[in-house]
Amino acid sequence: MNTRIDPFKAAPAAMKAWLEMSEKIAPNLEPSLKYLVEIRSSQINGCANCINMHTAAARKEGESEQRIYLLSAWHEAPCFSPRERAALAWTDALTLVSTARAPDAIYDALEAHFSDAERVELTLMINVINGWNRIVVGFDLFQGTVPVREAA
Repeated sequence: MNTRIDPFKAAPAAMKAWLEMSEKIAPNLEPSLKYLVEIRSSQINGCANCINMHTAAARKEGESEQRIYLLSAWHEAPCFSPRERAALAWTDALTLVSTARAPDAIYDALEAHFSDAERVELTLMINVINGWNRIVVGFDLFQGTVPVREAA
């Protein structure tokens, strides 16, 4: 993998504004929920960098390995709360908006577990992580190291 362009060098003012805005989104949502949404969206978008980064951060904040492993199959996994399930369904719908749209049933479940302000913040957060996924995938960025297993 070779980085195509460093967006922070190519457009520093725009990227600084994007980063600052990203950091201010969703102040009222619990950190564990933010991590689940960031990881889930990144799974759907196939963003290895973001999956790596957000799973590491989630672990550091106390998220269990089991919940991280089961996130890709959250529909069947019993370890997520109704509030988390509503957020994950909304994340799936908005990340796949071109095909999934935003069905009333998913919105109704979201409305049952989130205040008006929280629904807006969650929606903005989903937009932010999808934006980061597109920046990272589009410019072929990967930060950090992932150990590579040698073939036997």
